[in-house]
Amino acid sequence: MKKIKPSFEIIEPSFGSSFYYSKYQQNANNKAYLWHYHPEIEMVFVNGGSGKRQIGSHISYYTDGDLILIGSDLPHCGFTDETTGNINEVVIQMKPNFLGSDFLTLKETKGIVNLFEKAKYGIAFGKDTMKLVGPVLEKMNTLWPFEKLLALLGVLRELEQASDYKLLNAQNFSLEMQAQDNDRINMVFNYVKDHFTEEISLDQVADMTSMTVPAFCRYFKKMTKKTFTKFVNEYRVVHASKLLAEKPTSIANISYESGFHNFSHFNKIFKEFTGKSASQYRKELKSII
Repeated sequence: MKKIKPSFEIIEPSFGSSFYYSKYQQNANNKAYLWHYHPEIEMVFVNGGSGKRQIGSHISYYTDGDLILIGSDLPHCGFTDETTGNINEVVIQMKPNFLGSDFLTLKETKGIVNLFEKAKYGIAFGKDTMKLVGPVLEKMNTLWPFEKLLALLGVLRELEQASDYKLLNAQNFSLEMQAQDNDRINMVFNYVKDHFTEEISLDQVADMTSMTVPAFCRYFKKMTKKTFTKFVNEYRVVHASKLLAEKPTSIANISYESGFHNFSHFNKIFKEFTGKSASQYRKELKSII
């Protein structure tokens, strides 16, 4: 069985800056297709549109844009593609000590230290914070490096004070582990991402990680705080949620396209995950949109 290597992304700061900044029009950010990780903390603002949010072992569906903060070495995937429908996307990547290690020891920056600590689990911010900092993040594209740095510090200040946020992963998920563990988990994530519409055999995945099935199941549960079966089912349900919102086709077809080859099983898992049936989910989403 061919093994899918995880992607370690090497990031260079933008010219004249201590951090990386890029603004992409619509779905132009296509370099992050694979699950990948890097030591830099990453901030992503998606202006409008809807898509899948895949960070660590967390998988969910966002609508009307997104604002997230991802901690060091927390594996994640790209958030936009040709179907997202976003206006643009801003990506900022910075090392935790991008302003020097002493900067984060100041009394004035204690809040930023706490923010970076929470980012280890992945943070999704609410609409109020998005409206507050989104325009600032987009305008940074026109600023000189010094003003761009001041704008970033202002955004971090707003994020540390925000109350409309949620942590996406179970505590202690952050990949503070050996490089071998990091590679192994990312390999599994990449495989699920590319094969979730097919039957996924535990034997195959265990073999890919050079483990027995029982050992792999224990390992995956320890690393992600959920079973491998639950992770795969969540991935499929989130994909189904996206299709229900965007594709005018039957729920039976959506079930099949999401990797569920038993319709009654799909209905059961979808309701367990979302608290409502697929038809109710689609109906409520249409009333919102």
